[in-house]
Amino acid sequence: MFVALTLLELHNSWAWIMIIGNGMAGVWALAAHKNTELRSRALWWFIGIVQFSVFVQVALGVAVVNRDKIEYPAFHAFYGFVAIIAIAIIYSYRAQLKSRVYLLYGFGGLFIMGLGIRAVLVGQAG
Repeated sequence: MFVALTLLELHNSWAWIMIIGNGMAGVWALAAHKNTELRSRALWWFIGIVQFSVFVQVALGVAVVNRDKIEYPAFHAFYGFVAIIAIAIIYSYRAQLKSRVYLLYGFGGLFIMGLGIRAVLVGQAG
């Protein structure tokens, strides 16, 4: 039971890392669209890390549910899987939107942040 509680706490805490990180990446990418000085390799590393954090968050959630057979609120898991799909769609459109790639990743990061916030709110309601 201790490990399961720790996994649940990690899942709850990691949500804020994912949410805040993707929000920061989104704002940074949108700012980089206007200000070329903000375009750097560090931005792409940061985007990669915070998008990977979504996969970690979903994996933690799946581990919590499978370990303890906890029922999660309706749509809670849906938002996590939609975030993964959103990352795949954003990645797939990067070549077609090369001239607007910073807008793509900026709004994409904010969208992923919004999905995370919605998942937290739905999770608290249940």
